Amino acid sequence: MESRLYVGNLSYSSTEGDLEELFQQSGTVVKCELMLDKFTSRSRGFAFVEMGSPEEAQKAVDMFNEQDLQGRNLRVNIARPREERPPRHEGGGGGGNRY
Repeated sequence: MESRLYVGNLSYSSTEGDLEELFQQSGTVVKCELMLDKFTSRSRGFAFVEMGSPEEAQKAVDMFNEQDLQGRNLRVNIARPREERPPRHEGGGGGGNRY
């Protein structure tokens, strides 16, 4: 079993500190990553939290899934393994000035 959690339906004002404080109630928080929009640096409304053990991760799911945090009901699940994606081929494009 995995010890990495997906935490969704977060308020856009939630911080990594808020999540760490909450999830420490169920065990050791190894890592907390709040996903940010790369253009605005604003929260995307979800995060990944890595717990110290699979047992602590399951305890966190049981404790916090559907629990209210800052007016939003959290979605807490064991994170699925990251899917391998084919490499992106960035098109240079741009077209240039035609006039």
